[in-house]
Amino acid sequence: MSFNRDDLSDGGGTILPAITIGRRSADANARFLASLREHIDYAFQPIVNIRSGTCYGYEALLRGAETIGFKSIQQLFDHAYSENLLHKADMLLREKAIAKFAQLPGSTERKLFFNLDPRLLESPDYQPNQTLPIIERHGIDPRSVCFELTERHDTSNIADSMRVLRSYRTQSYLLAIDDFGTGFSGLKLLYDYQPDKVKIDRFFITGIERDPKKKLFVSTIVDLAHVLGIIVVAEGVETEAELITCRDIGCDLVQGYFVARPTTELAQIQDHYEHVAQITLRDRRASRDGNAGDRLAMEFIQPLTVDTDMKDVFETFRTNKQRTFFPVIDRQGEPIGIVREEALKDYIYSPYGRDLIHNKAYGKALKDFITHCPVADIHDDTGKILEIFALAENAEGILIVTDQRYVGFLSTTSLLRLINEKNIATARDQNPLTKLPGNNSIHAYVATAATDPELAVTLVYFDFDNFKPFNDTYGFRQGDRAILLFAELLQKHFVNRAALIGHVGGDDFFLALEGVAPESAAEMVSDLCRTFAEDIASFYDSEARAKGYIDATDRDGQPHRYRLMTCSAALLHVPAGRRCCSPDTMMDTVGKLKKQAKGAENGMAVQILDSAD
Repeated sequence: MSFNRDDLSDGGGTILPAITIGRRSADANARFLASLREHIDYAFQPIVNIRSGTCYGYEALLRGAETIGFKSIQQLFDHAYSENLLHKADMLLREKAIAKFAQLPGSTERKLFFNLDPRLLESPDYQPNQTLPIIERHGIDPRSVCFELTERHDTSNIADSMRVLRSYRTQSYLLAIDDFGTGFSGLKLLYDYQPDKVKIDRFFITGIERDPKKKLFVSTIVDLAHVLGIIVVAEGVETEAELITCRDIGCDLVQGYFVARPTTELAQIQDHYEHVAQITLRDRRASRDGNAGDRLAMEFIQPLTVDTDMKDVFETFRTNKQRTFFPVIDRQGEPIGIVREEALKDYIYSPYGRDLIHNKAYGKALKDFITHCPVADIHDDTGKILEIFALAENAEGILIVTDQRYVGFLSTTSLLRLINEKNIATARDQNPLTKLPGNNSIHAYVATAATDPELAVTLVYFDFDNFKPFNDTYGFRQGDRAILLFAELLQKHFVNRAALIGHVGGDDFFLALEGVAPESAAEMVSDLCRTFAEDIASFYDSEARAKGYIDATDRDGQPHRYRLMTCSAALLHVPAGRRCCSPDTMMDTVGKLKKQAKGAENGMAVQILDSAD
């Protein structure tokens, strides 16, 4: 039974409910399913590469629930669940979304993200293997469909959930965890379901550029996901600042109003979102450390496609005896993992192994032998790639992608060579006492700050007050302890906030804060200096602490009274915009500010650099 929009009207133009919510009857259920077929539509929201702006896929978002009498989409699905119609309704809606997706130009090169209500796995009307005929009718590859399992529902008590999700994976569909970080047992979902994608909930994305705790959470999830070969989507991005922060943290894909709003009009959907690409082109910070392709001998190992016949897989290993593994990609070029020769040995060397695996009834295919492998983008800085490699276990190396397409492989040998080079470079530059970056890193950073018009940064120079008399009185060992104390406090106060923490030498330190307002930077620096003054007092003897000073000789050998040690700070804020001075001029300005800070009552001097604009 079906009806049109006029059947829902009371004659005065008001849309009436298509069904009676909560009523159990065959007629009501038939009307409900018919209303879904006739009046529900799907809007598509693009999910794009966070660096290039190239469209990776679309999330299908249901539209029209209110026209058939529901206050929300959730109420619609709750009704279907209560009427034991959840799976029938889901399959009907699934076909609508797939049919519309298939109409998009280039749909064979994109992914469709479709929300999966986890309750349908326990719905009495559930029947397996219903999706494959639908996608075959519309000419869609199974790996073009990604089912999103929300973390907001508790799936821990659904006995059949793992069995069904394994069935989805066996049929080559992709799986994603949606709303990650806000619901039930997120890490357990990550462990149990081994998803292909993780979509970080918008709560952690909103205002992330201003929230160190959100940055820490997202960066931790990104690192873990990349080690497991999982692609990370930043969901709900609404500003350029949020996009830049998510990109710098390492998110792979981005979705949100800043990229594009959902639309039911297919003509409005683009293949490429230029404003996203332009942000990366403008932001030179993304290329400070180069990328893997430039810095390392990346090797292109000819990959196998996931539907390669096992006879051809065996032949590939036979003719490439030096290879112990091969990358495996899907039809769109996206890496799935690697296949190791070791995983096939039982079949290669068994008298009947090859015959068995070639037997279609046995059901084994290449996808059954794939092992996860860490993945990194070719534009990731080398430090990020090394972090991924360090966390991976028994990895042959890292698969390198651009726009989520396989472009090469970084072997363990190449990565170890890079680690050695970075260790040597770090050892040459770092201060031997504090192990902080030294003058080479500081000068390189200031050079970037002087030339990058997109960068808003506050440069801070710290210098102890009355350090020499303390050092002369209590000895060099105690002086070193004072320097180490400040280094530890500096790192503690600015963890995940500073672009660079450096040690100029002696009792002089350097700090760079990006994207922080001058007032906020001054407040944070003042808090650090106050903490240092309180803690360093314990390094003096009880008599000096009681008096608040020590008696020592000055540089001319004359007796002098010195207050307990404090720290002065010179802050130069460099706003975004065209630069009007050189790196040397910047450091000269900082030097003048340091002298002012020494004479200031609060021990600080702040200046905002004039822009050339």
